[in-house]
Amino acid sequence: MTTGVRRRMGVEERKQQLIGVALELFSHRSPDEVSIDEIAAAAGISRPLVYHYFPGKQSLYEAALRRAADELAARFLEPPHGPLGTRLLRVMGRFFDFVDDHGPGFAALMRGGPAVGSSTTNAMIDEVRQAAYEQILAHLNVGKPSARLELVVRSWVSLAESTALIWLDGRRVPRAELELQLVHDFAALAAVSAAYDEEMADVLVRILADEPSDGPFGDLVGRLAALVPRVPAQRPA
Repeated sequence: MTTGVRRRMGVEERKQQLIGVALELFSHRSPDEVSIDEIAAAAGISRPLVYHYFPGKQSLYEAALRRAADELAARFLEPPHGPLGTRLLRVMGRFFDFVDDHGPGFAALMRGGPAVGSSTTNAMIDEVRQAAYEQILAHLNVGKPSARLELVVRSWVSLAESTALIWLDGRRVPRAELELQLVHDFAALAAVSAAYDEEMADVLVRILADEPSDGPFGDLVGRLAALVPRVPAQRPA
């Protein structure tokens, strides 16, 4: 007859366990609503032992956000092969997987949660945005972007973030439609900027040269073309 013995965790292993438990709880409820007692119970340890590894809820919260930020930034990693529209659509799928699975935690990360205004949390948020920005530039194969291209990419990253936050409040738009719409938004931002800047026009032409007619960008062209008959003709002056 054998008796089950609970294995004693090392310091780092226990800390990682607590971070995982906290992140899981934060994924389903606002971090403000999760107590140290709940985290301790979920981890199967006592409240004082939690404080042995983390001096307070704030430090555990920031550690959980660090893991969430790293995971979210990794969602933008994508092999630089194939049409850009298809790549961006896959990125948006992984991005919304994270948003869907970690709703309150995602909102806490992007809005600051209990740590709003703290330099640590703000730095993590900026890291996620910068990682997304750099990945999109890598997809475009651009090392040093022009001012307009930087504006387009950073605006789109911000749009994806704000769109996800709004979507979490009721999920009133089908997720798949929203993912495709955000890819279309990138094309639209690039197209408008291209109308004002020759360098952006060159970038846009290079992007579209590799796009199939049945891809996400081709889909946008088809949708816009379908609207043309509905636009009233201009009367001659």
